[in-house]
Amino acid sequence: MYITNVLQAFLVAASVSAARVRRQNTNSTKYAVQTPPLTTNWTYEVGTNPWPQYPRPQLERSQWQTLNGIWTYQNASSIDAVNSPPFNQALANQVLIPSCLESGLSGIQGTWTRYSWFATTFNVPSSWAGDRVLLNFGAIDYEATIFVNGHNASFHRGGYFAFTVDVTSHLTGNSNNNLLIFVHDPTDSDPYVIPIGKQTLHPSHIFYTPCSGIWQSVWIEAAPASHIAQLQVAAGMDGTVNATVYSSDSSNGAVQVSVIDRKTNATIATHSGTANTPSTFQVSSPSLWTPNTPNLYDIVVTMGSDTVTSYTGFRTISRGMVNGIERPLLNGEFIFLFGTLDQGFWPDGIYVPPNYEGMVYDLQTLKTLGFNMLRKHIKVEMALYYQACDEMGLMVIQDMPSLRPLQSRTLPNCTVQTILPDADQQAEFTRQLGLLVQQQRVFPSIVTWVIYNEGWGQITTPYYPEFGLTDFVRSLDPTRLIDSTTGWFDHGAGDFSDNHHYANPQCGSPFYSIQSSPYDPSRIGFQGEFGGTGNNVSIDHLWNVQEAINTINQTYEIDLTLDAWNYRGHRLLDELQDQIARYSCSGGVWTQTTDVEGEVNGLLTYDRRILRPYVSQWQADIQALYSAAAARANASVPLPPGSTTISSMSAATPSSRVSGAGPAQPSSTQTAHWQWTGNGWGWGPE
Repeated sequence: MYITNVLQAFLVAASVSAARVRRQNTNSTKYAVQTPPLTTNWTYEVGTNPWPQYPRPQLERSQWQTLNGIWTYQNASSIDAVNSPPFNQALANQVLIPSCLESGLSGIQGTWTRYSWFATTFNVPSSWAGDRVLLNFGAIDYEATIFVNGHNASFHRGGYFAFTVDVTSHLTGNSNNNLLIFVHDPTDSDPYVIPIGKQTLHPSHIFYTPCSGIWQSVWIEAAPASHIAQLQVAAGMDGTVNATVYSSDSSNGAVQVSVIDRKTNATIATHSGTANTPSTFQVSSPSLWTPNTPNLYDIVVTMGSDTVTSYTGFRTISRGMVNGIERPLLNGEFIFLFGTLDQGFWPDGIYVPPNYEGMVYDLQTLKTLGFNMLRKHIKVEMALYYQACDEMGLMVIQDMPSLRPLQSRTLPNCTVQTILPDADQQAEFTRQLGLLVQQQRVFPSIVTWVIYNEGWGQITTPYYPEFGLTDFVRSLDPTRLIDSTTGWFDHGAGDFSDNHHYANPQCGSPFYSIQSSPYDPSRIGFQGEFGGTGNNVSIDHLWNVQEAINTINQTYEIDLTLDAWNYRGHRLLDELQDQIARYSCSGGVWTQTTDVEGEVNGLLTYDRRILRPYVSQWQADIQALYSAAAARANASVPLPPGSTTISSMSAATPSSRVSGAGPAQPSSTQTAHWQWTGNGWGWGPE
């Protein structure tokens, strides 16, 4: 059923080669990487055929062709430019797709790129005759108008979400089809209040360079007239599979869903049903998905002449009382969730990792240190990222990207007004929240949805919209937990009582600081952010933009030496361990995976060349958190009236922890960093 690695590599190369041949434009400025303020080890390995992998692993077709590569681009004057498309005109510059226009990898490295034109041509293989041709976009930030051969084919709004356009009726033949796209990305310019996460047109400290344009993969594929448009699959710990196959034309044709054991390639279950109708069937004694054992099963779905492949993991996320404390449960057992705040920014690509190797490098680093989770902080990644988390066994707490955060405007009467959404903007936020859940709920690694972060873009007066939004998310996905308001302005919605505090934790404890709220024992006690300790480095590893460098001292805490930074990490993790043992702490999020622009509080520097933690120390400290959680869950404590217990509680610990004592560490008199040497991690000079 599965193509061999050699054949798949050949098909990818052939697809990439075709893309390279068809997109040459001698009238445009040639593409070249623009030197970014900081590089990574992968910056100059990207080439001109980026991201050749099939972009959508949860609904994969065999007949496809990448459109990634060199396109053409030029700036547009205003939003009204969409009414005067530059058909049959050469655009001014070559640009790499996918990329953020503000990045060095794009070849543009622009600023305030709010209005843009992109163009390419594509050929349709003759073997696709009789099929529909689907044009797919992983994500375009923020609004995109799609023209094919001079026809307005589609419009899409939302900078983090995939969409598909059936372009069959607009094609002129198999070759030289013209694709022209107008992109409008207002970011945080007035009067727009849209989901942007940490992006801003005015980067400073914790808000960063924006990403505009076509920043995820573009591809075409062949499908029959009535084809599979979407899959919704959820597999539980008891072997129950809930599946809905959505057809493109809402027809109720027959569908067949098969589950395949990856280890044996044997079909272990087959179910027949009807399109657009939920169905349930059983798999006997599946191997469960956990961070220790990230078992995945392949899925083949057939509807008429359309066949797609997918995959799933059998696991159940829930909450329950364990020895009198409300806990998150994975497969019926308390699991202590511990990970990093992961923002997903790159110095060379901004929102776009330079390549797959670079992307998974961050994840592998987290697994090596012993984390079992990451909190994807107000950004949505490409599907391949979540697939990697599924395969590696990293749980994901997924944030909804925030509306304009911590911004205000001065009214004509000199009154300062916090920027919050009006009714229409709130409705659009809700629609895009629905897209987030619908598009990402297929990934087993995602265990929790976050609606609001620290009140950013949150209306904090009655009616308290988080209550309705929590119900909305629950209706779309009842299989996961919901952290309605992480950090601040918690009015009691959702599954978590979530505290943010720097640098010390206040997790499920009888003490708190505003704007966080007192611990609510009816919900899960959670430390949504803490740590954040910083350690400055040489200019070789900093985002070399003076405005960013000027804000380094705004980091929550600056530790002058690496020894001091690791000492503080040890003490803060020890404090969290004590709160686990004493109180009702069920998980935590350490800030953060990497430095970002003017922030220097990452485990890794922004260029991913220096790893600050003393590896064996951090492995031991993180393991101690899991052990404390397991001991607390199994401790004999009085239960309040009416409480119940779930037996056999155990804390999950990552399976990929490095064994042994770890690397030798430098003495306190040495000046060194644990850094990437080209052949692996090792101690090197600062």
